[in-house]
Amino acid sequence: MPAILPAAPREISHWFDTEVRPHEPALRAYLRGRFPSLSDPDDVVQETYIRLIRARESDRIRSPKSFLFVTARNVAVDVFRRRSACPTEQLANVEEFPVLETEQTYSDGESHEQRLRLLEEAIQSLPERCRQVIVLKKIEGLSYDEIAVRLGISHNTISAHLTAGVMKCRDFLQARGVLKGKSP
Repeated sequence: MPAILPAAPREISHWFDTEVRPHEPALRAYLRGRFPSLSDPDDVVQETYIRLIRARESDRIRSPKSFLFVTARNVAVDVFRRRSACPTEQLANVEEFPVLETEQTYSDGESHEQRLRLLEEAIQSLPERCRQVIVLKKIEGLSYDEIAVRLGISHNTISAHLTAGVMKCRDFLQARGVLKGKSP
């Protein structure tokens, strides 16, 4: 029996464009319908594609469409599991970030400014809607009701964006050594 070799990148690209990409609109509709409180379907779609391509590289997939939808469901369930394991109240408390300390001495002023610039970069790196929610809640101090009216989204969506945004900012700052924690 011959050994199974990974498919060439060009072959995978062609396979993806013909067998997977045409199902993206239906996949997004499925995710919106099945998981309406999903904060960022783009992340789920991208993670699904990554898993699908990895599976394709190691083995033949008999039904790409079925595999795509099952994988997307599993990714979305993973997102909700992680969300329930990390309560929003603990994650969305951006006030606890050390870059926002207001008391400083003259000698650490430059360091504080540098940390604030990094926090600004972290916020700017967020997806647009997530960035809007973080700015409205944490910088402008709007309530959930005010944000919901302004952006036309639910309290659950606001909470999900806050959680995702704070986690992404935390990871950004940890990677740059501003916050202590796991390194990338």
